[in-house]
Amino acid sequence: MVDKAIFKEIGSKSVVEKIVDNIVNAIIEGELKPGDKIPTETQLCETMNVGRNSVREAIKILVAYGVLIIKRAEGTFVSKGYNNKMLYPVLYGIILQENAANQVIELRKILDDGVLHLVIEKMRYKYELEPARKIIEDLRVDIEKNGADAKKIFAADIAFHNALLEITENDLLRGIGSYVNQITKKTRIEAIRKFIENDDVARFFKLHEEVLDILESKSVEKIDDAIKEHYIYWSTVK
Repeated sequence: MVDKAIFKEIGSKSVVEKIVDNIVNAIIEGELKPGDKIPTETQLCETMNVGRNSVREAIKILVAYGVLIIKRAEGTFVSKGYNNKMLYPVLYGIILQENAANQVIELRKILDDGVLHLVIEKMRYKYELEPARKIIEDLRVDIEKNGADAKKIFAADIAFHNALLEITENDLLRGIGSYVNQITKKTRIEAIRKFIENDDVARFFKLHEEVLDILESKSVEKIDDAIKEHYIYWSTVK
């Protein structure tokens, strides 16, 4: 039974937001666990001394973010697992920042660094790198045949990093990676155009091949330098 004390009465400041916070805090503190049914609207209204409309609006927000799910005729429950919708608030928070470009680059650097470390930790066989290696080789063949195209290279770059994410077997990382791809698409394509304009596409291949070599040899100490090189053009795009 959920301890109703966790759903304490709230003040007048941002009522809906406070209801959301109370429910989320109940989940964080273990008062509500994945799969648990939350108190009814009436119970929430009584314990927090708020109106029914405010409770309904708070529940709508948490359902939209994938934290809660509504089962008709049964009630409202805490979600049992990860849902991509849970990253929406993070995504919006990033893209609305005035200096979003710099922050996104910093975020992706940290993400890439962590992913490469995790791939080395979890990879059991070298052949697990083959899907990523094939993506780069297929791109090389396509460029030799049809010429360099920024959007095609970008798509291959995403596929390459997704192939590495698959090795981590981490759904949360895959979800974050997907959103980072969305918010970096424009600037990454511009960075790739710089590779093309500077007749430097060979560097693009070299950087990705270096990453594969680092992973194959499990040379953790080389990851930081490889990531810095990886961002040589993207860090100049605003």
